Amino acid sequence: MTAARGNGLDPAVRTALAEELLAALPAACPGSTAELRGSLAAGTADAYSDIDIAWRVPAADFARCVEGARRTLGRVGPLLSLRCDPESAAEPGERLLFAAFRGLPLFWRLDLVVLADVPDAATVPEGEVADPWSPAASALANAVGAIKALRRGRADLASGLVERGLRRVGVRIALTGVWRTDVARLVAASVAADPAQQRLASAVEALASELLPR
Repeated sequence: MTAARGNGLDPAVRTALAEELLAALPAACPGSTAELRGSLAAGTADAYSDIDIAWRVPAADFARCVEGARRTLGRVGPLLSLRCDPESAAEPGERLLFAAFRGLPLFWRLDLVVLADVPDAATVPEGEVADPWSPAASALANAVGAIKALRRGRADLASGLVERGLRRVGVRIALTGVWRTDVARLVAASVAADPAQQRLASAVEALASELLPR
């Protein structure tokens, strides 16, 4: 995996990562294809944009591809976290995975949707696909989204993200309007709700300290 340089937001590094992923996914499953979606595909990405990829796989290989996603992505770089959207698990032949890579900006999360070419014929994953689903991990993702929104000048969006993150972990407090304080409260509440998220929380805390004013 290409290492980040400078402030860690070099778009060329993200482009290289996306290219590695687009090569690694089809290599892991003959007959599958991977393509960019979202802002990177549209050419509208900024330095904070994440990576959206659709991985279309043969229905007979769907379970194997989903269950092996951690191993496949790990060939590109070490993972900080891997989560599976529980709502997508209800859809036949579809899984939405969220992956964060160690040593790279949290903004560059991979949103990977795995799609069977014939959904109704897809095999069903039975093994452990990702980290246990955690509302606290989702709250920390809200914190990252809030920092991204603030860097884009969207304080209104950031406020909503912090408030929703706090609700995810059962906390209802008024925001102070001091962004580093509010994000720090969200991070602390997330760890209190689920101490297993400490590693991810520390990364979010470091990001806030670097990019948000006191």
